Amino acid sequence: METDRLFLVQAQVPMLDAIVRHDWATLSRLLGGVDFADNWYHFPEVFAWMHDYLSESPEEGIWWTYLIVHKQDVRVIGTCGFKGAPSIDGEVEIGYEIADAYQNRGLATETAGALTRFAFEQSGVKKVIAQTLAEENASVSVLKKLGFQFVCSKIDIEDGEIWEWGKV
Repeated sequence: METDRLFLVQAQVPMLDAIVRHDWATLSRLLGGVDFADNWYHFPEVFAWMHDYLSESPEEGIWWTYLIVHKQDVRVIGTCGFKGAPSIDGEVEIGYEIADAYQNRGLATETAGALTRFAFEQSGVKKVIAQTLAEENASVSVLKKLGFQFVCSKIDIEDGEIWEWGKV
């Protein structure tokens, strides 16, 4: 996927392997010579799981992890993607994270917008959802800007109360 300022690069197994091993030279080479922003990811445990999962099911790659590359800076500045293939009801969940130094520039909105458009271009997708902490924050602002509507409040085992947002 591509936006005005970003490339969203589908994370392939060799890329995930490099991330798990903290082999930044290899990951940079696989991505065409990029640099890496400080704190460009916050959930390292996801990459090992994703590596193993996609090694077994590579055909599902479009529904998982993408690396966010800032075009002008030629730098990985975050991750984004989907939390699996669409449900039987046609629902898919998006998620995104941007390195601290790149926040408050509209890049999360650009990322979430690209994911949402991509999802709706796929056969069978009827609804895109996202979850946020149960408070007014930057992610809530991003989703509102993109036309997501508040769906409900839920309790998450790890995060406590969360809000679910949806767009049809």
